[in-house]
Amino acid sequence: MHLFCTGQGSPTIVLEAGLGDDSMIWGKVQPVLSRETRVCSYDRAGSGWSESRPDVRDSNAISSELHGLLKESGITDPIILMGHSIAGIHMREYEARYPEGVKGIIFLDGSTPLQDDRFPASFREEEKKYYGKLPWYKFLTIIGVARLMGQCSQVDRGFEPYADWIKADSCNPQQFNAVQAELAGIQPSGEETARLGPFGDLPILIFSQDPDKPMEQLPPALSQQVPAIWNGMQEDIKKLSTRSRRIIAKGSAHYIQVDRPELVNREVAIFLQVVRGQAAPLAPYGSTEKQ
Repeated sequence: MHLFCTGQGSPTIVLEAGLGDDSMIWGKVQPVLSRETRVCSYDRAGSGWSESRPDVRDSNAISSELHGLLKESGITDPIILMGHSIAGIHMREYEARYPEGVKGIIFLDGSTPLQDDRFPASFREEEKKYYGKLPWYKFLTIIGVARLMGQCSQVDRGFEPYADWIKADSCNPQQFNAVQAELAGIQPSGEETARLGPFGDLPILIFSQDPDKPMEQLPPALSQQVPAIWNGMQEDIKKLSTRSRRIIAKGSAHYIQVDRPELVNREVAIFLQVVRGQAAPLAPYGSTEKQ
């Protein structure tokens, strides 16, 4: 498994990417947060530079592997879990299994257990169509079409320092296998984590996408409905702790660490001070604000 750590200090912030992403997705936040403490990103099995694994890719397996990776790497300090999208489920499992080392959790538009059950059937059909194309995209990658179209050399603005890494990591067919395996694990992961929590007074910070920003990739009938449902699920995450607060990232879509890195970097630095007992939160626990 591939682990990439930068900076010094305690607690260590451990970054968990979303579905289909790897450690490179943190390129706009890891360098900045590393000025405050040690920050470690990693690649789940089959993603990035981590080898594939044949077992079930559910939250149980993923949290166990992360715990083993940190232990093997000598990271025994207290940690703060920080994760995007599907990592919102995996972090719940990790906290339930290894609570002694976790001093805080940061959700970046995190998924919630069994969330598909709360979306309309028409949205689930759209998801099914999208993910049903993965075998075709994998085939195009294998035969070199994606590379000919320039998709393997694209580097988004702000990620230039990692350009060589990103290009070397792009268009690897095994990563489609990892996505499909994790998709198969979503339902069991939801069933495993649906009843976990609350987690007492564990400090929790929640970043959410802007519900006023329509999801343009969806049909018009869903582009307003789905954000409202997602916003409600994000609000529910606050129930995991008596010391939680939520920030809606104004103008941001799902990838807040890409769309609004300055907000994430500023607020996580403050959250780190709160966990260390060096500062009080800027807003009351239980609150939701838009920035």
